[in-house]
Amino acid sequence: MANMQLNKTPMKEQDPQIRNANFLEVALGYTLEEAMNEAQRCIHCKNPACVSGCPVGIPIPDFLAKVAEGDIAAAYEILSNANALPAISGRVCPQENQCEGKCVRGVKGEPVAIGRVERFVADWAAEHGVSNVATAPKNGHKVAVIGSGPAGLTCAGELARMGYDVSVFEAFHTPGGVLSYGIPEFRLPKAIVKREVANLEKMGVDIELNMVIGKVLTITELFDMGFEAVFIGSGAGLPMFMKIPGESLVGVYSANEYLTRINLMKAYKPDSETPILHNKKVAVVGGGNVAMDAARCAKRLGAEVHIVYRRSEAELPARAEEVHHAKEEGIIFDLLTNPVSIEGDEKNHVQSITCIRMELGEPDASGRRSPVPVKGSEFKMEVDAVIMALGTQPNPMSYDGTPGLEKTRKGCVAADEKGCTSCPAIFAGGDAATGAATVILAMGAGKHAAKSIDEYIKSKK
Repeated sequence: MANMQLNKTPMKEQDPQIRNANFLEVALGYTLEEAMNEAQRCIHCKNPACVSGCPVGIPIPDFLAKVAEGDIAAAYEILSNANALPAISGRVCPQENQCEGKCVRGVKGEPVAIGRVERFVADWAAEHGVSNVATAPKNGHKVAVIGSGPAGLTCAGELARMGYDVSVFEAFHTPGGVLSYGIPEFRLPKAIVKREVANLEKMGVDIELNMVIGKVLTITELFDMGFEAVFIGSGAGLPMFMKIPGESLVGVYSANEYLTRINLMKAYKPDSETPILHNKKVAVVGGGNVAMDAARCAKRLGAEVHIVYRRSEAELPARAEEVHHAKEEGIIFDLLTNPVSIEGDEKNHVQSITCIRMELGEPDASGRRSPVPVKGSEFKMEVDAVIMALGTQPNPMSYDGTPGLEKTRKGCVAADEKGCTSCPAIFAGGDAATGAATVILAMGAGKHAAKSIDEYIKSKK
């Protein structure tokens, strides 16, 4: 019989006033008993909406049933057959808008904590030396994957299971893409990313680092090397700015740069070769997950941190959990507020930011109410750093100059919902196709593209 408790089984966390001064993981995970208790809340609907809400189609009730029985090895086999990166998606995928958002238990209480249980299963498997690296016999076909972010790794893992020889070409010196450079240690420890990448390598996936496709090799040259299809998951690496006065001052960062220096280059450490300034007061402009990550990093470096967002809390695009954690850690939210200029001192260092109050008008094309400036409400905030977290654009370097490849007006690869492009042997997904996608959507794009690649190559026989 199902456990009919209304609320999720709580998960232990670091105390906010301790964790806001370190980069250790905030959430501490379930015990076996807690995971089993939570899995027993699943009522095993005849038509499980949670599965339809998962972009990679995990058979959620099946793996929850095994956890409820205490058979974690069987749960991991079910989970890993559907998802190449379960320890990652269990931590950073926006479950509240995906599987858990569809859970029937959420109608009269809280949904089943699917992500927490997924994380437990993946971590248990790693701790007990359980892996799932089974693949079909090699089929003699080669596929290239550009980018080792969530979309690229998922695509590579799916193709490897099908028997393809897969080579992943990564521009950085470390694999993982946004998982390594964008998401902080306190949300996703890099040891977990390395562990998931190592599992893919055990499946036969070849990962080539320091390979900037478009510079070291072109896509045309990849085809000349015998690759029959190419998947583009090169990420959204180009930051966006507001184009307001003062954005060129010293102390104005893009969130991309700020997070990359902290996460990938460990610039917060005293012995770092490329140290980052420990600011006193920081304004982070934006309201998404990236803004929360940047703000929480700045807090850990000792700053008073303000989130400056032009809409109200109801419109914040960040995950509710991330907003909750940021508030617990002492981040100050200046909502219905928008920057109009940044001022510097005589050395061109950031000294202040001038903002204007906003009010909400009619909904825009996205369905959110449009912010409207309140005349005469300008005010100045003294800060010594400004971090712009306004979204990103795809880096076109990897596919520039590729014959027959169409692009959208924003510079993205033109792709349909399956990730197929105008060039039959090129497939795009995740950030390359849609701009800054969430991690789980990128994983879904990678999985769908792998299926499309398989269908394409089989159609050539």
